[in-house]
Amino acid sequence: MANENLILVIDDEVQIRRMLEITLGVNGYKICEAGTGKEGIIVAATRNPQLILLDLGLPDEDGQIVLKKLREWYVNPIIILSVRNSEEDIINALDSGANDYLAKPFRTGELLARIRTALRSMQLSSESNTVLTFQSLSVDLVNHVAKKEGEFLKLTSTEFALLALLAKNSGKVLTHQYLLREIWGHGYTGQTQYLRVFIAQLRRKIEADPSKPIYIKTEPAIGYRFSE
Repeated sequence: MANENLILVIDDEVQIRRMLEITLGVNGYKICEAGTGKEGIIVAATRNPQLILLDLGLPDEDGQIVLKKLREWYVNPIIILSVRNSEEDIINALDSGANDYLAKPFRTGELLARIRTALRSMQLSSESNTVLTFQSLSVDLVNHVAKKEGEFLKLTSTEFALLALLAKNSGKVLTHQYLLREIWGHGYTGQTQYLRVFIAQLRRKIEADPSKPIYIKTEPAIGYRFSE
């Protein structure tokens, strides 16, 4: 069982660790820390934090490799904090199991919001809810139906599968490749235009204003995030 409210910071910058210790502390979180990838993996295994903040630029091992090693057994949220913010770095991290990605320098308010979302999403999945509710929208995972303001939505099986996948991962950025692979299979991972068409169809059915979506948010060049 995870150590509640304990956040592990894996970052070699002492100033960042001190800043996070203060920021997280005044918001009710406890913090443990590591300055290298190797130390971070050991601390994660021994302290079992509720969430990990991981830097990619570590002195002993690339953070992408550390992320993959952690994901062999660590199931709780991992948020990347890094000065490396290229599309390739972000996509690689998300596809390797990161829940979210914030580029340095980041605003502490945004970080706290991402932490809350990641922990809430983890709680939802652990409760194994069969009906997910988001304001006026509900998604029944067992009966494969969705309702908006109590009215059944006419969704194709593919549209429902896409909506369910997004809703189950509420708050998490899902890359184009991940969505295409999960819904259509490995042969479709390059068909981003195909995905765009289905996202547009879904937005027309679930959003009050498809041009200003509140549920399915676009992460430019990366993928989509289902917002609560």
